Amino acid sequence: MKSAIVWLGSLMLLAATPAWADVSRDEAATVAQRMTGGRVLSVDRTERDGRTVWRVKVVTGQGEVKVIYIDAASGRPA
Repeated sequence: MKSAIVWLGSLMLLAATPAWADVSRDEAATVAQRMTGGRVLSVDRTERDGRTVWRVKVVTGQGEVKVIYIDAASGRPA
């Protein structure tokens, strides 16, 4: 029983994304690409509302250029 609890605890730690983990440039580009279905033109790290974010510029299939901000800590749209 004790080993099962240790195993389960270890598994939960591995599965959880820690709040301090930074999202990479490539991960931010992937999130923005999936959101828009477009092609990534550029990715820059910047500040927005006091948080570090990735600024991802994407061109859609219709030729529209969009800027998507991805939170650098969580990987979620900002």
